[in-house]
Amino acid sequence: MKVTDHINNAQGKTLFSFEIVPPVKGRNIQELYNNIDPLMEFKPPFIDVTTSREETIYVQKEGLLDKHTTRMRPGTVGICASIQHKYNVDTVPHVICGGFTKEETEYMLVDCHYLGIENVMALRGDARSEQKYFEPTDGGHPFAIDLVKQIHDLNSGKYLHETVETDHTGEFCIGVAGYPEKHLESPSLQSDLKRLKEKVDAGADYVVTQMFFDNKKYFEFVEAAKNIGITVPIIPGIKPIAVKRHLQLLPQVFRIDLPQDLIDAVDSCTSNKDVRAVGIEWAIQQSKELKAAGVPVLHYYSMGKSDNIKAIAKELF
Repeated sequence: MKVTDHINNAQGKTLFSFEIVPPVKGRNIQELYNNIDPLMEFKPPFIDVTTSREETIYVQKEGLLDKHTTRMRPGTVGICASIQHKYNVDTVPHVICGGFTKEETEYMLVDCHYLGIENVMALRGDARSEQKYFEPTDGGHPFAIDLVKQIHDLNSGKYLHETVETDHTGEFCIGVAGYPEKHLESPSLQSDLKRLKEKVDAGADYVVTQMFFDNKKYFEFVEAAKNIGITVPIIPGIKPIAVKRHLQLLPQVFRIDLPQDLIDAVDSCTSNKDVRAVGIEWAIQQSKELKAAGVPVLHYYSMGKSDNIKAIAKELF
């Protein structure tokens, strides 16, 4: 079922969902299941599965460093199919520009269609670690809107090199990212909202926001989006702080602001166990306010751990 259908069928009830990271190659998928299992009691209608782009590694060879390109977390589509089969829940694979050609993207979408995966999240993706700014892959898309257009075309039977007359088109429900505090590369929030409107006009069906820690920023973002004509559901994305270094890491990586009350609470902690407790409580209060405001879904960034997400969900669902 499509994400938007789940939202419509809920008739105003706030749903629970979360995002997982595929295991590093060579690891057992049971580790992933062990993190999903505790969250299934809260009946998520869908689970997001991230996709990682290629990475550069250096291998010692005859006294020299030999450069190789690899994918440390492959298998997103297979993991999505496995989750759907095991848990009877919809999955949302992330489809990204970085690291994929247009043809590779088409093959991934065809595989999703064959496997009964009806939802995708279309993202540009991050720059490689050695790049200062995002650089498109040769033969790939430079922007998420181009990815949205390709998926939308495929929904109509328009493939890259031909139009296929068929009654069995993909009909993917397309999600895109929104940024309550603007994308780190955008010159202004208003400019970023215009880019979001373009993605929706190109075929995006719903929006999931970047993490934020001040609900006021989300509410203002939703209102501003409505004012420029964005009417699709906007799902808040929530990440509980878990370790003290998140105070520096999250603002640096995602260009977000942390409320001073949260900073003070984390600073007063003497261990990461205490930090985790602060992060859980902050996310609970955030979630309660958002749920009271009638958000369609509360979407949690689990980053491979489920204990804190479970503690939060127990207070809300």
